[in-house]
Amino acid sequence: MAHELTPFSYAVLTLVGRYGAGPHDLVRMARQGRVYWTAADSQWYAEPKRLAKLGYLGAEKRPGRTRERTQYTLTEAGRAALVAWAAEPARFPRIQHEAVTRLLVGDMVPDSVLVAGLRSMRTEIAEIAVQLDAADAAAEEVPHRTRYLRLNHALARRLLEAHSTWIDHVERELGGSAPAAPPSPPPAEPEPEPEPAAPARRVFRARFVD
Repeated sequence: MAHELTPFSYAVLTLVGRYGAGPHDLVRMARQGRVYWTAADSQWYAEPKRLAKLGYLGAEKRPGRTRERTQYTLTEAGRAALVAWAAEPARFPRIQHEAVTRLLVGDMVPDSVLVAGLRSMRTEIAEIAVQLDAADAAAEEVPHRTRYLRLNHALARRLLEAHSTWIDHVERELGGSAPAAPPSPPPAEPEPEPEPAAPARRVFRARFVD
């Protein structure tokens, strides 16, 4: 039933595709496409098992290099679910953008600290760009998906370009100086001196003489 399927379920069904895939294949494809979707490796192993129990995927053991591996294939129910899902209106993607959220703490930290933190994204952007080059080359190996992969890659490159341009804009607006040292904590207030103790009472004992 459709309510059993989440957006991640459809991602798994899509990557299994017409020719099938194992969990290790799903993890490899997910790492190459992390600009589109991020999930822990363990989820790419767990979700296909769940979908197989629900009847959307078939599962069989096949020999691997060192041991047997599970290979998943779409069932008729899985194909029907993908067809129905593809016909639904697409929504703007759900985004969990850490860098955007981080920028909102600018009223509590120096601008230079924000700029230095955002600059580090450039390294990852460059890494993803290299992965996209490799993905473009590999797209020829899956002719039934080549044109669709390249359309997605075009979007990914625009996303990378947009983020690079955004970082440039932040640097211009907030300045590109080195991070300032964090503010020193306020001096501790001196502890109040203890009040002098009250003088001990002297007890006089009367001496009785016989």
